[in-house]
Formats: sequence, C-alpha cells, structure tokens
Amino acid sequence: MDSTRQKKISRLLQKELAEILRIMGIEFAPGKMITVTTVRISPDLSVAKIYLSFFPSSDGETILDSVLQNTSRIRHTLGQKVRNQLRIVP
Repeated sequence: MDSTRQKKISRLLQKELAEILRIMGIEFAPGKMITVTTVRISPDLSVAKIYLSFFPSSDGETILDSVLQNTSRIRHTLGQKVRNQLRIVP
C-alpha cells in the first residue's frame, strides 16, 4: 500500500520523465515513441522503479540500450526540474 506522499511523488516523476523522454528521445531514439507507464517509489522515497513501453515494440532492445546509455543525462535533467519539490532525486 503506497502512502499519499509516494503516490504524489510517483505522479510527479512520471509526468516530468515523460516530458524529458519526449524531448530527449528525439536525439537518441529518433522516430520512436517512449512512454512512461508506471513509476513505483520505495517507502523512504530514495529508490524509484520506472516502467517504460516502446513503439515500435520490435525495436525495444535498442531503444532500452539508448535510454540506459543516457541515464545520467536524464537523471540530471530530472533533478533540475524537480529540485524545488524533492531533496533526493531517486
């Protein structure tokens, strides 16, 4: 059972990550669509599990590799966007 705070943070992260992936996805996955389906937050708000879906699904492995290679850039951009709402970026 997630607390109200966990739900609020997961909605915030899902919204911001979707926007980041929409903008940055053009660079590392041109012509592909990346969707943030779910964000799950640990009770101490330090770890987030992000679930993504890709279109076309046949290119899922290559898109995932591109996302993983750009994880630090994505996390840095996320930190800049949510720095006023969160102390620690999961």
